[in-house]
Amino acid sequence: RAPAKVNLTLDVLGRRPDGYHEIASVMQALELADRVTIAAMDGPARLVCCGSGAAGMARGEENLALRAVRALEGHLGREFPVEITLEKAVPVAAGLGGGSSDAAAVLWGLNALFGLGLSPEDLAGLAAGLGADVPFFFMGGTALARGIGERLAPLAFPGPWPVVLARPGLAVSTADVYRSLDLAAVGRHPDNAAMAAALAARDFGGVCRALGNVLETVTLARYPAVARLKERFAALGAPGVLMSGSGPTVFALARDTGQAEALASGVADLAETVIITALSPHGVGRLPV
Repeated sequence: RAPAKVNLTLDVLGRRPDGYHEIASVMQALELADRVTIAAMDGPARLVCCGSGAAGMARGEENLALRAVRALEGHLGREFPVEITLEKAVPVAAGLGGGSSDAAAVLWGLNALFGLGLSPEDLAGLAAGLGADVPFFFMGGTALARGIGERLAPLAFPGPWPVVLARPGLAVSTADVYRSLDLAAVGRHPDNAAMAAALAARDFGGVCRALGNVLETVTLARYPAVARLKERFAALGAPGVLMSGSGPTVFALARDTGQAEALASGVADLAETVIITALSPHGVGRLPV
């Protein structure tokens, strides 16, 4: 299982000397997940992609799943002759962490399949070298991510609340969004302490009020389709609406499945993909065979 995620909060604190941005973000795993199958075989590692979310996906060595194999091979000085099948349900380049989750699942799966005995700390160290979101998926659930995303502290999981994901048919460059962010122009920064308190109290309204993402100041201005989705969700009475990551996916928290279905129907004409899912306490892990 390689779950998607949303950012309930995403604050950028500044640019580091190494060029990365320091963040503070409450990340939340979702029930929506890719299925990653790893099978031993002869020859070098290869990748097979299929499923509803595979369109537009990188299928060569630039794919994070294959990069995860290469990182582990480099770390241990050995090859892993495997076939990796990615059954994609998480949309690609959507701000939902699908590629990062796949990479985490591959590291987890190789460790299990070959009995490598690597500790969670070992896996997290390799994960951080692949991407800022990758370490989170070993933990899953709800967590506060700091640094570039590699320093994680678990937070209370509030429950399997319904979530509607709406992705317009456009691509957003995360690097460009971060480069264009003007922190001096950001008005309200997310209150991570308020979010943590609301999560611990399972306070649905408090979580909705604490939602915040400073990257919206860039993406909503540059991509009107993303802004229109937020506005439509709000007009439909969604209790809490936010863009995930650098976009373009916008998500809405719902009080129940009936409200989630109504929200999904109400934004269908503005989005290429609309998915109803739920918050999840799980990270990457084995699926029943």
